[in-house]
Amino acid sequence: MPAQPFTVADVMTRKVVAVRPDTEFKDIVAAMDRWKVTALPVIRGEGRVVGVVSEADLLVKEEYRDRRPGVRERLRHLDAMVKAGSRNAGDLMTSPAVTIGPDAPLPRAARILATRRVKRLPVVDAGGVLQGIVSRADLLKVFLRTDEELAAEIRRDVVDHLFPVSRDRVEVRVRGGVVHLSGEVHDSTLVPLAARLARTVEGVVDVRSELTAADEA
Repeated sequence: MPAQPFTVADVMTRKVVAVRPDTEFKDIVAAMDRWKVTALPVIRGEGRVVGVVSEADLLVKEEYRDRRPGVRERLRHLDAMVKAGSRNAGDLMTSPAVTIGPDAPLPRAARILATRRVKRLPVVDAGGVLQGIVSRADLLKVFLRTDEELAAEIRRDVVDHLFPVSRDRVEVRVRGGVVHLSGEVHDSTLVPLAARLARTVEGVVDVRSELTAADEA
């Protein structure tokens, strides 16, 4: 049977720096600078995530430092004005936090990052307790898999699974993450399926299929 797909737990960073709601502004900035991150989960109690404080949340204070906006602008940017006068993570954070579970598949994490326009997601268990963090860079880790590793997985989980009789006549080559399938198989209906399944293997960049079927001859 095909291998289980990669999940967020497979690529997430497990050592996470977090702050409490009462963490002061300058301590938040210092933590971001020390750990070279652009956002920090905000946690309560035993680690339950209640929000995220980012560089964007902090920069509001600098944005309004040298000017006093008019009434109309203050009403239009009320949240920003509140943050400009805030001093701790609880007031500065964006809440509720956009989070994801450790068992979520990587495509779901990628879609959330894209649609919500965030760079990283706190990973939480069913109780909302922080387990790790997954970033855009973490999701790209799957593309560090070697060509040999990809070829072996496609051979085992796609070719051997779909073509048990003609598998010895199928060639699997991978170069730079691009999969090339060639050879002759017995069932033409399985040719497009082989390409689709190969494309779902984590780390595959593209698939080129030149498979032919004996019943096409």
